[in-house]
Amino acid sequence: MNQYLSIKQLAPDDRPREKMQDKGREALSNTELLAILIGSGTSNKSAVQLCQEILASVENDLNKLATLTVKDLMKFKGIGEAKAITIAAALELGRRRKPALFNEKQSIKSAKDVFEQMLPFFSDKEHEEFYVISLSRANQIKSIDMISKGGISGTVADGKIIFKKALDHSASAIILCHNHPSGNLQPSRSDLDLTKKLIEFGKLIDLQILDHLIITNEGFYSFADEGVL
Repeated sequence: MNQYLSIKQLAPDDRPREKMQDKGREALSNTELLAILIGSGTSNKSAVQLCQEILASVENDLNKLATLTVKDLMKFKGIGEAKAITIAAALELGRRRKPALFNEKQSIKSAKDVFEQMLPFFSDKEHEEFYVISLSRANQIKSIDMISKGGISGTVADGKIIFKKALDHSASAIILCHNHPSGNLQPSRSDLDLTKKLIEFGKLIDLQILDHLIITNEGFYSFADEGVL
């Protein structure tokens, strides 16, 4: 069994809060940042040791940690409801921070550009979401709008809402994106049928759909790159 040391017994440089104050947040490991959130451990584990156990259970992958529910976190001895909620809330704040930071000046030149911009919107999601990206004539992002949110196996995207969002932003072209929480990058029949219908309607109002991406944490499928559009 590991020898228990409370955080107060650790050397000053090893105390997460003091270390953050003296050296800055970048100097802290994921374990130390998590330990600051929970504040205390158990009678035989420090907060740091407890957080090492939690992170080890998800292979030290913060994306996997963010998929744990409050009940999942409470399975660890020393993590009650309040601590579990604190961890979940902190991870959700971190996830929400990223989508607002898209680069409005960047010109979208490839599906990879779209993937890099949109991955933060889909990280850690266990349900499907559908987005439309409105672009300027220079293919710069004017807006990123969620169209719908669904379950694990699908979501319904309403073409009227998609094109209304694009027209509201005076888009010259749009790109469609949705995620597959299962990790499967292949489009479903409904994905193909929806894309075809939207492309045809876009032609009627002179609003081109440049691409439709299916996104997972591991990669993406581009309808344009695959010659489906």
